[in-house]
Amino acid sequence: MTATTPAPQGDLPGRIMAREMAEQPAVLRRILDEGAPRIRQVAQDVAARKPRFVLLTARGTSDNAALYAKYLLEIRLGLPCGLTSMSTTTAYGALPDLTDVLVVTVSQSGGSPDLVASTRAAREAGAITVAVTNNPDSPLAAVSEYHVDVMAGPEKALPATKTYTASLLALYLFVEGLRGGDGAAAKALPDLAEQLLARQDEVRTLASRYRFAERMVITSRGYGYPTAKEAALKLMETSYIPALAYSGADLLHGPLAMVDNVSPVIAVVTAGKGGTALQPVLDRLRGRGADLVVIGPAGQVDQASAGFVLPVEGVPEELQPILEILPLQLLAYEVTIARGQDPDAPRALAKVTETR
Repeated sequence: MTATTPAPQGDLPGRIMAREMAEQPAVLRRILDEGAPRIRQVAQDVAARKPRFVLLTARGTSDNAALYAKYLLEIRLGLPCGLTSMSTTTAYGALPDLTDVLVVTVSQSGGSPDLVASTRAAREAGAITVAVTNNPDSPLAAVSEYHVDVMAGPEKALPATKTYTASLLALYLFVEGLRGGDGAAAKALPDLAEQLLARQDEVRTLASRYRFAERMVITSRGYGYPTAKEAALKLMETSYIPALAYSGADLLHGPLAMVDNVSPVIAVVTAGKGGTALQPVLDRLRGRGADLVVIGPAGQVDQASAGFVLPVEGVPEELQPILEILPLQLLAYEVTIARGQDPDAPRALAKVTETR
């Protein structure tokens, strides 16, 4: 994925997804160098209006980015947040009072009719509306009061990769701007992302464990939970393996019963409070003899069947999801290639999903 690991060329399966994954360090640099001042200005304008709580609206991959923003807003700002159910507006015609409520809509394309309609309705109901998209000319950007451009450039592969990490970084900078921060802690991310993507051979070896998997479980807690959900989505839409994502706490409330000594489980372990909270879950999984793979710090990987060590020393817990997802994107890609499928063109999917 770097100069030493070239992306597939010609007509090889997965060449578009590979190229777009490889672009992520450059995209992160572009956001930090060019986009950060504009994002900070939007955040300052919104902060001056003192929103009383936040609603986050999204679908698919963007929904996982919105969940990440929910953790940021509640932990870093203490603002109560909710993930909206768009059908309450678009299907049922509900008219909630959203005066002084911040509504953040996250969408790669900004073109889905239900996102546009619900955002328009929110603005008419008194909300402060912010669109976070990869398309400043989109219908969603047009109906929103403010726009945050994730600056990922055109994304042609059906599985979203660079727009996901770009959305995470843009949302981080936006939340930091709301609290008066400058986002300087994110400066190391592009170089770290480059290092991670250069380790594709490690991921290819890991992928061999899942070539014939019939299902997978992915778990995490705290900031890592959106990563687990996004990894499951990537695996399902590219390799068609049913991948179930659970908060570690929810996994113990019943679904743990389906895990046995042939069940592949991936645990995303953040270095911080989320990783600490996940430890009892890891103990239970090991006790059941699960085939446990850990994505996380070296000390955690050493206690698993296999894993991938993340270079997160000195990286704040709230920024680790931007790095955690990279080996999992590569894993989805490698598993799909190993199964003889093309990750660029998952069956039955379209780049812009027009839900209503």
